[in-house]
Amino acid sequence: MSTMQQYEQRAGGSFASAIDVHHLNRQTMGDRALEREVLELFRRQARILLYRFEAQTNPVQRADLAHTIKGSARGVGANRVAFAAEELERAAKAGEPTGKALAELAESVAEVTSAIELRFGIDG
Repeated sequence: MSTMQQYEQRAGGSFASAIDVHHLNRQTMGDRALEREVLELFRRQARILLYRFEAQTNPVQRADLAHTIKGSARGVGANRVAFAAEELERAAKAGEPTGKALAELAESVAEVTSAIELRFGIDG
């Protein structure tokens, strides 16, 4: 088994638990280069939006940021991120405390971004 095959095998389990690979494959039509591009964009955007959410105090704008993360996550098959963002959006719209939901979202984004970095050999 080649080094790359071993790496793919090791990264595959982590990646498959973080990303719905069947959904992603449908979205990218099986194009591995497109998959990488889409996931790199998601990785960057999710981190940026998390920072913006933390800096934002307006509940409506916080809900909009959570909604954006939710849509992006659904697009790439990052279901845990999407569910966490949905809960964060709900809490922000309701004017409820968002600390727990934000922590869950941050944890799920970290899991997905780590899996993406491992899959493609990207430095965090």
